[in-house]
Amino acid sequence: MTAPPSTRIRPAEPGDVEAIAVLVHRLAVYEREPDAAEAGPDDFAAALFGPEPKVFAHIAEVDGGGGWEVAGMAVWFVTFSTWKGRHGLWLEDLFVVPEHRRLGLGRALLATLARVCEERGWPRFEWWVLDWNDPAHRFYESIGARPEDEWTTWRLDGSALASLAADAAHDPA
Repeated sequence: MTAPPSTRIRPAEPGDVEAIAVLVHRLAVYEREPDAAEAGPDDFAAALFGPEPKVFAHIAEVDGGGGWEVAGMAVWFVTFSTWKGRHGLWLEDLFVVPEHRRLGLGRALLATLARVCEERGWPRFEWWVLDWNDPAHRFYESIGARPEDEWTTWRLDGSALASLAADAAHDPA
């Protein structure tokens, strides 16, 4: 019987941007939107490690005896609640490659982000889950998370975003 691999969670480093881009693409494939993932390593390098980063990431790694290998990631950013008057954490993407699932990496990534919230005094840790993703729903319920189904997500993008932005050019600020 083979011993389970060692695992660890750590903040992302500049050398992780290639792996992050691959994981994001694999997540897009899993979420049935393979062509939606446009970001590449340069985009992640600028976003995560540029002069004023607004997004952050943690990496899950496994070592089965041949050295540490990236097996998952959590990409997140800081939010703000006007009702609480404090910041919070928004998990943009969580992904663990299928061959390394069931090692506790997803839970470890979430626990690490929960600790970030606790250490910084942030009262909220939130994220989206696709309605059809029942395994994720069950997993998140198992850690005590609950769906916020009283809110509807709205999005403005593409030509509608450009059209509304054009209105601001004519509006005295």
